[in-house]
Amino acid sequence: MRALLVVNPAATTTSARTRDVLTHALASEMKLEAVTTEYRGHARDLGRQAAESEDIDLVVALGGDGTVNEVVNGLLHNGPDPDHLPRLAVVPGGSTNVFARALGLPNDAVEATGALLDALRESRERTIGLGLAAGTPGTEDESVPARWFTFCAGLGFDAGVIGRVEQQRERGKRSTHALYLRQVVRQFLDEPHRRHGTITLEQPGQDPVTDLVLSIICNTSPWTFLGNRPVYASPKASFDTGLDVLGLSRMSTPSVARYATQLLTSSPERGPHGKHALSLHDLTDFTLHSKAPLPLQMDGDHLGLRTSVTFTGVRRALRVIV
Repeated sequence: MRALLVVNPAATTTSARTRDVLTHALASEMKLEAVTTEYRGHARDLGRQAAESEDIDLVVALGGDGTVNEVVNGLLHNGPDPDHLPRLAVVPGGSTNVFARALGLPNDAVEATGALLDALRESRERTIGLGLAAGTPGTEDESVPARWFTFCAGLGFDAGVIGRVEQQRERGKRSTHALYLRQVVRQFLDEPHRRHGTITLEQPGQDPVTDLVLSIICNTSPWTFLGNRPVYASPKASFDTGLDVLGLSRMSTPSVARYATQLLTSSPERGPHGKHALSLHDLTDFTLHSKAPLPLQMDGDHLGLRTSVTFTGVRRALRVIV
């Protein structure tokens, strides 16, 4: 087997020495080429090169969810073709590693490498669905290029939180759960649309849902983790179905306290619920429009402001090692 290892040297939970040990462990089992990323988007370029080659069987992403997202977008640059594209494997190296953990992999990079080698020896893999987001035709965002996401996207509040976290990280702050929680509070206090939502959800053959303040799109469950605690925004979401949506139409102080408590105590059986909570399961195509530009995030990466995004749930998009 010939494999490409894409290494993010800025991965927050692995040292250079650990990454070197993991590289040697993988190289002992396959013909391995290891490449360290050097710029934003480099992992995407490497994934595309692997997809267009004729002799790479596997791409291993060693890094966090952002690295995985870039590799996936490179692999699927010309669209999904799971029977012919290289398979994807993940060695978690970020602070949260939602995608890897949702696949059932250990959160420790060394343990995950061992699990990956076992899976390869036993030919364990699955074909998963992914989400695709693109600018909506006929809107000012129609020229925005399409982008794949592996586990979640969001338009509005949660994307604003991620934008704030990224600003803090650029100032030298470490990516910790405490940092995220502080930015949640600040985003809430500064949120200009929390009383009058600007988002409308439209899907074919259904009445539009209007005045949403928050919209979270999930491709799997859990949505994220707080340390070792899984958080379920859409408990029914799965790599084997379409996309799920959690929307909130009110974010007053009492309602935020209620929904935050529901998230923290969520389970695979029940997520946030109530009069002002919208839960939709297994959607294939839908569009989110906003009366005002709102931040967009995909797989924990802030992508700027958007007024209209069309989402597609694509089943059987990519083969992954599990």
